[in-house]
Amino acid sequence: MAPTPPFMRYLVLSDLHANWEALQAVLEHARGSYDAVLCCGDLVGYGADPNLIVQWARQHVAAVVRGNHDKACAGLEDLEWFNPVARAAALWTQRTLTADNREYLRRLPKGPLPLDGFQILHGSPVDEDQYLVTVADVQDISSYVDRAVSFFGHTHVQGGFLWQRGGVRRVAKLPADEQERVLELPPDSVCLANPGAVGQPRDGDPRAAYLLYVPEERILIYRRVAYDLATAQRKILDAGLPPALAHRLTLGA
Repeated sequence: MAPTPPFMRYLVLSDLHANWEALQAVLEHARGSYDAVLCCGDLVGYGADPNLIVQWARQHVAAVVRGNHDKACAGLEDLEWFNPVARAAALWTQRTLTADNREYLRRLPKGPLPLDGFQILHGSPVDEDQYLVTVADVQDISSYVDRAVSFFGHTHVQGGFLWQRGGVRRVAKLPADEQERVLELPPDSVCLANPGAVGQPRDGDPRAAYLLYVPEERILIYRRVAYDLATAQRKILDAGLPPALAHRLTLGA
């Protein structure tokens, strides 16, 4: 019998967006560093491998909330509010998903989803589709944050926000020349942490983003890893998806 770990270590992902190559790089990079996987939503949309990603999530993710693209690709959201590129990708994904995988997306819970002393969500605790981009955005919803640590996605920007007695400050993303940064959470703090996007970063860094969380030690480990970008782009183009989706992966934008 394998020994029980002294404490749980979580791999926290968000915004995979059907990018199989990025996910595989993250899993290899994080190998041996976690006991359970959590996801803040948007398994699908944009990328060319929705079925591979959803099947993997069904088998390996301990807890996941739905994202706006999950809703759209499962037929739960009106595509009127999507821009033309996102709408085209959602329609392609709807046609491509197997019935079982589509039903899995339809059944994903709405965040926030409370877990063991923390929670996961997609947009914000108030609205799953709300973007938390600025300190002002976070100050507006501060009364709705009832966990010391919350993980969110949706913005595709790694980092987050930290409350202390002096107010709210931004947690910056990793610089392009760093692969890892450890954030020790002060005992009197409240944190909204964004692992960044696995499958389509939009913070100027094309590397896949993720984080590790060790609750007992109140530690967040932000990481970035390069992946087989060329293969992910070729798959997008071969699938007939909008070429802009392939191009933006190079830019991390």
